[in-house]
Amino acid sequence: MTSDRTVKREDYISWDEYFMGVARLTAERSKDPNSQVGACIVSADHRILSMGYNGFPAGCSDDDYPWAREGDELSVKYTYVTHAELNAILNFRGGMSSLAGAGLYVTLFPCNECAKAIIQTGIKTVVYGSDKYADTPSTVASKKMFDSAGVKYRKYEPSGRKVSIDL
Repeated sequence: MTSDRTVKREDYISWDEYFMGVARLTAERSKDPNSQVGACIVSADHRILSMGYNGFPAGCSDDDYPWAREGDELSVKYTYVTHAELNAILNFRGGMSSLAGAGLYVTLFPCNECAKAIIQTGIKTVVYGSDKYADTPSTVASKKMFDSAGVKYRKYEPSGRKVSIDL
């Protein structure tokens, strides 16, 4: 009879669960009162390369810029906020060519502007949590560009099982 400590645990999380979990945790850093988005870039050999969340650029105080969603262009967050995907790309400390073939886990499907950056860096796979803006021109454009550039994308599907860790 073998001890339960001598057999490999079977209820560990998948790579998808792990990296989407990191993206979700990273989203918690966002100070946006309405949308918290996180992104995690990973190498083909399952190493985290970079992370990012939606927020204002470095040096731009969260207290000095608007968080409003509606109003004139200079009084809404959209003019100033850097999206999670772009932040993850910009936070990467290697050469951009080192992102070629990488994967991106992101809690919200990328907009067309982020899709351009994703394509330009050579990221080849996008795993997303939500596609709540699927019918908007921005998301339609993103998918069209991803399809043209050969970037694969798929919705994250959690396993639905509970994972417990004994310490």
